[in-house]
Amino acid sequence: MRKHHIRFNEAQLRMEAVPFTTADYVRWFLARAVLFAAVAVGSILTFDQYFESPKVRSQKRQIEFLESQLTTMEGQVSDMTGALEELTERDEVIYRNIFGAEPYPDHLRNPGIGGADRYRDFRGLEQSEQVIALREQMAELERRMVAQGESFGQLVDLAGSKQEMLESIPAIQPVRNSDLKRMASGYGYRIHPIYKVRKMHWGMDFSAPTGTEIFATGNGKVVEVKKKYNGYGHHIKIQHGYGYETLYAHMSKILVRKGQRVERGEVIGLVGSTGTSVAPHLHYEVFKEGKRVNPAHYYFNDLSPEQYELLLAASENANQSFD
Repeated sequence: MRKHHIRFNEAQLRMEAVPFTTADYVRWFLARAVLFAAVAVGSILTFDQYFESPKVRSQKRQIEFLESQLTTMEGQVSDMTGALEELTERDEVIYRNIFGAEPYPDHLRNPGIGGADRYRDFRGLEQSEQVIALREQMAELERRMVAQGESFGQLVDLAGSKQEMLESIPAIQPVRNSDLKRMASGYGYRIHPIYKVRKMHWGMDFSAPTGTEIFATGNGKVVEVKKKYNGYGHHIKIQHGYGYETLYAHMSKILVRKGQRVERGEVIGLVGSTGTSVAPHLHYEVFKEGKRVNPAHYYFNDLSPEQYELLLAASENANQSFD
């Protein structure tokens, strides 16, 4: 490093050496420091622009991997949601109809969730919205899967008692076809034989000779035995369980007692014309969940499709009931 600089002396008209002052030294060091800093910063910026450190490259690979995993998980959640929706549809449309079960409550199948922001710690970060959306989908999927599991649990319990249920459903005619004279009247509005007014006929009338055997149409328990001189006359009611009950009216003789267990096909009484009746017949009613339903819809155990169609047509064509 030089310790002086050369300058022109105008008074003497010659060049001369002038020693550096302290200010010159300070300026010299500052200039070189600035130059060094500029070179260093430029080198760093250039390196960051065109070169990556092993740590940065590793972090970028990890980020790319995590983003690809996030995309894959979104696809998997979407697939699982579709599969769950298909299971739910089968549950409601097929499985529950097979077992005669009520629809699973919507508020249990699609439970909501409230409260504070569960994902506030994720907000403001890179990919935060994508992560939050995925977490919400997964939480909803989990809740719906739990609900579907509980629904299937109910169906498993029903399946365990399926045989008992099938034996309890009133699924045969209460009078043999060979004993029938004709189908006197079906379910619906009919002309009352005594009062001659149009009234709702809540059952089906099977015309047969007095003394014809009457059969229990499903397994159950006799819960009512009455002998009246009007209305249903001598009649009984059987409780089958699973929401079903049946009524057998106008009997000439009752062969069971209250509280007795009976099986499908067991003789429970004989056809008669007691009570408000104009001819020997059996008035038969079916109840489902306490409401009267058309008995014709339940003769699927002992009738072929052709026989069922003939029975249905005969019951619909009748325009006057026997009671």
